[in-house]
Amino acid sequence: MNTSDSIIIIPTYNEKENIEKIIQAVFGLEKFFHILVIDDGSPDGTASIVHRMIDGGLADRLFIIERSGKLGLGTAYITGFKWALEHGYDYIFEMDADFSHDPNDLPRLYAACHFEGYDLAIGSRYVSGVNVVNWPMTRVLMSYFASMYVRVITGFHIKDTTAGFKCYKRRVLETIELDKVRFKGYGFQIEMKFTAWKIGFRIKEVPVIFVNRREGVSKMSGGIFSEAFFGVMRLRWDGWFRKYPPMPTH
Repeated sequence: MNTSDSIIIIPTYNEKENIEKIIQAVFGLEKFFHILVIDDGSPDGTASIVHRMIDGGLADRLFIIERSGKLGLGTAYITGFKWALEHGYDYIFEMDADFSHDPNDLPRLYAACHFEGYDLAIGSRYVSGVNVVNWPMTRVLMSYFASMYVRVITGFHIKDTTAGFKCYKRRVLETIELDKVRFKGYGFQIEMKFTAWKIGFRIKEVPVIFVNRREGVSKMSGGIFSEAFFGVMRLRWDGWFRKYPPMPTH
């Protein structure tokens, strides 16, 4: 079996236009990655494409977990995190299937954790200006000011708090109490970063360019944003009163 210290978790729902291309792009990199797809019962056959690739000779580095129905982005990642920890990976990535996250940036996130010693590397759209391509201006402003809102309410000094392109060292996910993570939508992204920060992990924002999907349909909704908006207030409350796990010594 071809081993790797790194696995990329890709949640999918109706991504038949993108999934094979994104897997091929990742496997074309010089750095050797594994991929775990978490598919929420896509009716368009996304999972079948992944199974065909696995059966076609990628069984040693491509894996899939199929779930019945849309259970939420956060629960997909929690499922993937637990699987990755059980299988001994040292670096666990979050990445979208639609090429909004450039696979060529994966080695830069890896380098921030592996070589520079950070615990969490965030592919940040806003750490060096506003690096977003092909998004409607209303969406850019909503995302940018959402991150600003999080910083003002929580005191959390990360420019891109809602980013979903990340690399965790395994000790971060071992320390965060994954079963206590509350949010399922994009509030999940904020909660995970905020919790890592409160525990004391070292975080680096790596500048990336975010490109709006070219194929497939966006999964964004008003409910996702409202969860994130009101959830931030709860995080601020937690920051005052919740007892977070201690920083690991190893």
